[in-house]
Amino acid sequence: MTNKETLPGLTSRTVQVGRRQIFISEMGTGHPLLMLHGGGAGASGLSNYSQNIEKLAERFRVIVADMPGYGRSTKGVDRKDPFGDLAGAMLGLLDALNISSAHLVGNSLGGACALRMALEAPARVSALVLMGPGGVNTTRSLPTPGLKLLLDYYSGEGPTLEKITRFIRQYLVYDGSKVSDAMIQERYQASIDPQVVAAPPLRKPQGIPNLRKWDFTRDPRLTQCQVPTLVLWGSEDKVNRPNGAEALRNRMPDCSVYLFSKTGHWVQWERAEEFNAVTAAFLSCRALR
Repeated sequence: MTNKETLPGLTSRTVQVGRRQIFISEMGTGHPLLMLHGGGAGASGLSNYSQNIEKLAERFRVIVADMPGYGRSTKGVDRKDPFGDLAGAMLGLLDALNISSAHLVGNSLGGACALRMALEAPARVSALVLMGPGGVNTTRSLPTPGLKLLLDYYSGEGPTLEKITRFIRQYLVYDGSKVSDAMIQERYQASIDPQVVAAPPLRKPQGIPNLRKWDFTRDPRLTQCQVPTLVLWGSEDKVNRPNGAEALRNRMPDCSVYLFSKTGHWVQWERAEEFNAVTAAFLSCRALR
């Protein structure tokens, strides 16, 4: 695996966005490409995209952010509207970087953030690549076992190495044997940061949550969203159901779908070479708006 901290040409810094500090890493030149990570315990931008940054930076100005609540960014997310809070923060990041329009790549929670950005400010988003995004068909069936485990991580006895190992090896990827102990230990240590434990960005809601307002398939703006979109989904995703891909394709005016066989929730890691090629080709063919 690529050492994410020593990529040639990678620079990192913290950017002030409103009341928050957002940690970003950058590499490459060209049209801006903002990459948004998933919401699993211990997630961060660089760890999420360690196998993708260098290749995509050959064509784009790649910007990898730690979203609020994660990594080295300010902790705390509005649990009443997490997608909206994250989207507002990332649009604020584009403002702080003087970027008028960017391609967005988002995995899971990052995919939900990217899609919300496209609905809130379509002129700011030149193209979307979504990998197993959250918030699709959330009200049509019970949460998946993987999503339940993700939301329960900070409940009960709290975070443990056993919990995160089970989530990553059994639910995040198709073949858990490919995940190293070192990678799991890194995620675990990040997940027990005292600031994160005090304000987990994702956890089981108290009472009966109103999931309707978080379900993109119920948002009337979705059918009017003209942003060119590529949806990538693992056929064996145990966190967000793969039928979400077809739900988006049926509703979005310019949406293509690529389903990866024998792949779980972490497409960009499990199928890195193929993901890099498909993503670069799709984004390179999109006219900049």
